[in-house]
Amino acid sequence: MTVKEKIQDLFPRENDLPGEYSPAFPVAQHEYLIGGELRRWKGEMQEVLSPVCIRSGQGTSRKPIGSYPLMTEKESLQALDAAVAAYDNGSGEWPAMPVEARIRRLEAFTLMMKEKRSEIINLLMWEIGKSLAESAKEFDRTVEYIADTVNAVKDLDRAGSRFEIRGGIIGQIRRAPLGVVLCMGPFNYPLNETFSTLIPALLMGNTVILKPPKYGVLLYGPLLDAFRRSFPGGVVNVLFGDGARIVGPLMTSGRVDVLAFIGSSRVADIIKKQHPRPHRLRSVLGMDAKNAAIVLGDADIELAVKECVLGSLSYNGQRCTAIKIIFVHRSIADPFLKKFNDAVSALKPGMPWEKDVNLTPLPETDKTRYMSDYINDAVANGAAVVNPDGGTVNNTFMFPAVVYPVNGRMRLYGEEQFGPVVPVVPFDDIEEPMRYVEESNFGQQAAIFGNDTGQIAKLVDRLVNQVCRVNINSQCQRGPDAFPFTGRKDSAEGTLSVSDALRVFSIRTLVAVKETDRNKQILTEILRDKKSGFLSTDFIF
Repeated sequence: MTVKEKIQDLFPRENDLPGEYSPAFPVAQHEYLIGGELRRWKGEMQEVLSPVCIRSGQGTSRKPIGSYPLMTEKESLQALDAAVAAYDNGSGEWPAMPVEARIRRLEAFTLMMKEKRSEIINLLMWEIGKSLAESAKEFDRTVEYIADTVNAVKDLDRAGSRFEIRGGIIGQIRRAPLGVVLCMGPFNYPLNETFSTLIPALLMGNTVILKPPKYGVLLYGPLLDAFRRSFPGGVVNVLFGDGARIVGPLMTSGRVDVLAFIGSSRVADIIKKQHPRPHRLRSVLGMDAKNAAIVLGDADIELAVKECVLGSLSYNGQRCTAIKIIFVHRSIADPFLKKFNDAVSALKPGMPWEKDVNLTPLPETDKTRYMSDYINDAVANGAAVVNPDGGTVNNTFMFPAVVYPVNGRMRLYGEEQFGPVVPVVPFDDIEEPMRYVEESNFGQQAAIFGNDTGQIAKLVDRLVNQVCRVNINSQCQRGPDAFPFTGRKDSAEGTLSVSDALRVFSIRTLVAVKETDRNKQILTEILRDKKSGFLSTDFIF
């Protein structure tokens, strides 16, 4: 069977669906969480259509798999009131709670979350089309991220568990929370990326309003009771619905202290501008990227192809860290493209639950048409789809298109495509890809493929001032989570990694006294009798 035939025969019939990976559809998510109370929604609901389509005698269409509440300004402000009350100007139970006690609450939540593993993995597959292996990886990586963050907050607390004496002043420097955090994650990693802001925000003593992404909503239903049971009322509040309807009232109130958002820079700008006191709003943003791979003339072509295919097409290219454009030295462009196209042809298309599947349906409405527009624009401006069956569409599925030679007249050259279209640009002079990176509006990552250490070193020295991660002979990626994850220009604001995120969601705060005998006595009594939650020399093991 040819690739095109496989694509046309891609989607299953209803009676072919795997029972072990199919939740009891439809999944009607009627509950939401505000102020420690699970409330039942009786209003308008939004239907959730899976990117997995079903064939029938009437044709092929997306399978309805559930629904969630379309909440209003009223519920949005109720959640805000609950979060503000739980914070209580830093005097609430959660911000005043010792770090060790917060850790115990989070560990209890993690145990309850792990009980829902299979359910959440299945919902990831069905709602966003992520493969079984990748869905399981996202869940397990999130659990690991929580454990790593707990260890990091212990280190941070230990570092602050001592007093310093400078210039006749005794001081203790510790980190304090910022207030109410609005947490919004992306659809491509609706659990992991959302938790990369949620978890550090909670551990540092903030209260949170969580708004799940547009796609990847249903997986939060199984977690609501765990949130309710693990944290004091109002510490975690979960809202469902259209962002334009429920986020606006939160921001215009001026009572949100931190915006944690992962998505497009355009949306981030709109949300930020709604806050009446922007100088008081801390923003932690992960935004667009156009990560370039630069394949030098002396590169190991086999290695470069392997890493570039993984980097550009993992989860159908729907990653902010994906390689979004490939610059190849003209002297090796032909052999590179041949091997690259062969590798793309070997990728297995199919349903998310199928073994060893690489390519799956796309969750966003009209995404295949959107990707086709990019291809058509490139063809109109002198490029061609150079891989067999590239750009072939069947409903929500598109087989990857390798587009060559791409130039500056094409949308693919400068815009982030966020899907299975791979633009390849030939170059003769290294200044061409370097000028591209330097003039780009984005500055997250870049990848260099080559063997000349002198040339690689020179490129590294230039690229580190344009992007925040330079990968040598490897794909662009986020992990390990202990490493910094951020970006320059329009790609990020704030740093998201295990230890850096804890600092982003808190602020260094100093308690200072003059070095007198009486003040020493006061400090000793406070510490001995544990009269303060902030002043402490306790060591968390």
